[in-house]
Amino acid sequence: MREVVGTRDGLPFLIGGSGTLGWDQVAANLVEPGEDVLVLQTGYFGIGFGDCIKTYGGKPDSLKVAYGSHIGLEQIETTLKTKTYKAITITHVDTSTGERSGSPLSRVLTTSKQSDKGVLSDVKGIAATVRRISPNTLVVVDGVCSVGSEELKMDAWGLDVITAASQKGLGAPPGLCILVASPRALEVFKARKTPVTTYFASWAKWIPIMRAYDNRAAAYFGTPPVNLIRAYHASLTQITKSSPSLEDRYRIHKQVSRRIKALGDQLGLSQVPKDPAYAANGMTALYLPDGLVASDVVPRMASKGITIAAGLGDAKDKYIRIGHMGTSAVNAERGDIDTIAKGLQISLTEAKDAKKAVVEGTP
Repeated sequence: MREVVGTRDGLPFLIGGSGTLGWDQVAANLVEPGEDVLVLQTGYFGIGFGDCIKTYGGKPDSLKVAYGSHIGLEQIETTLKTKTYKAITITHVDTSTGERSGSPLSRVLTTSKQSDKGVLSDVKGIAATVRRISPNTLVVVDGVCSVGSEELKMDAWGLDVITAASQKGLGAPPGLCILVASPRALEVFKARKTPVTTYFASWAKWIPIMRAYDNRAAAYFGTPPVNLIRAYHASLTQITKSSPSLEDRYRIHKQVSRRIKALGDQLGLSQVPKDPAYAANGMTALYLPDGLVASDVVPRMASKGITIAAGLGDAKDKYIRIGHMGTSAVNAERGDIDTIAKGLQISLTEAKDAKKAVVEGTP
């Protein structure tokens, strides 16, 4: 895992749970009650991260942008100068929107519509801005939808925490929460002045276990999901030791992403991200044409053996989300991308024909 996220000394945590457990680990172990956290809210999951921080007593300030937009570095810099933040959270790719980063759950510094758009955040640029303006602020990246399909360099970019999950780009079954913490983050945890406000997710419990695992020694706190860990190990071996290389995997994800997004253009479906430069490479979020909603398309795709998802948030019925990451993108012999492309074209035609028949009163 260290190789995948680009770190030499970061400590990986493997704990049974969904990727959401990564939020709890950050909020409970690194943020003390009353401390300010800057939350970059680029979609549904950014909202959730802020809510989690608030649940554990932190004070989230949400920096929000218009639907389909990304948060600019100047905006982040201006906000960082207003106060001392314990941490900044970045959702690298918000799966609700297919956008990478560049609700009244917390205080809002920039008011606009809630964002659910699949924007790819500029993690490298954001981290550099934080290091320059507020060097003591921890840089936390929610990489659940990006690790394995988007480039991340923890040490080179100065990241303190990367959270992930076993599914999506890492290609294993869901159910394993994966987090990598930098030495600086671990020191911040050790220096905290108040008790950790969680039991199961407490790093006081898990650090000795992970250190033991790192040294290939047995240790116990909670029963590990051995089947998932074995599957995860097999996937990591494939990613880091087999062909294509990690760098080639990123390149292939970009190629597949361009193909799906070009298909969307061909079918008259606009992307949710307003700027294609900030669209994720592991998924695509596409607005449906007027007259169609997600429930017109998602079941038709399912009937063809293809699983896609409706949107999330206020605009959930207006767009669909297509995942193309991990094995489905990298292993061309499977034909998954061809199947998705053909299925989407047919499903849209069927949905439009069905709507037309209703309007015309034909059976």
